[in-house]
Amino acid sequence: MSDYRVTIAAAGDLHVREEESERWHRCFAGLEGVDLILLAGDLTADGHASQAEVLADACAVAPAPVAAVLGNHDWHMGEEEAICGVLREAGVRVLERESALYPVRGVEIGVVGMKGFVGGFLDSRIPDFGEPLLRRVYAQTSLDVDALERELQEIEGSDVRVVLLHYAPTSTTLAGEREAIWAFLGTDRLAEPITRHAPDLVLHGHAHGGRFSGCIGAVEVWNVAMPILNWEFAVFEAGAGVRPRPLQRDAAAAPQSFPRAGA
Repeated sequence: MSDYRVTIAAAGDLHVREEESERWHRCFAGLEGVDLILLAGDLTADGHASQAEVLADACAVAPAPVAAVLGNHDWHMGEEEAICGVLREAGVRVLERESALYPVRGVEIGVVGMKGFVGGFLDSRIPDFGEPLLRRVYAQTSLDVDALERELQEIEGSDVRVVLLHYAPTSTTLAGEREAIWAFLGTDRLAEPITRHAPDLVLHGHAHGGRFSGCIGAVEVWNVAMPILNWEFAVFEAGAGVRPRPLQRDAAAAPQSFPRAGA
């Protein structure tokens, strides 16, 4: 297609709790008109599969396909596999160091998804040196870097290419957070394959006090943690000849309704 537009709704750090079923049904129902929904980790408040069941119920009636990555909250109780299982039963594609393709009205959206990990930025990077435990942290992040490179190659031919993370791949979206904790919010080691492949849209969460927008060189990066979005979804338009940009809500429609691009 020479001219196309797609809309992608994204949010991270939902921190869903068991008693919030009505809230999340309403939130997802308000996404009518989007083409794809992406969840950037910390799906549950405390890492309980029972909390994921509430989210799964909302996702099951979502108006578009849903893909997600896990966050650190989702690993907290050791129930991460159960959380993935609950979400997958509801049709959610949970990605971890892998990619998925979504055909939308003749447009192929390729999504690379992974939790990511810690590691620091610039001079504060954790090195591959010293105690075995620290070297294991470095090695864990290396697996993410290698997978990001591999999967970006896999979706190279897609019309719209998206990277979905929980941890931040750049410090430019962390301004507002205490610098003392930046090393625990992500690592710019994840920026290396992003720089090489220049995907259309890079999304992450985790930094509740950070900035909405940042960059890795010429590639724009968006922090879609819900606490900085006033507990709403960010919706982006992407397509031929345009840089992905956030869309404004349609004030005349439902509280979180967006017009379908090209409709």
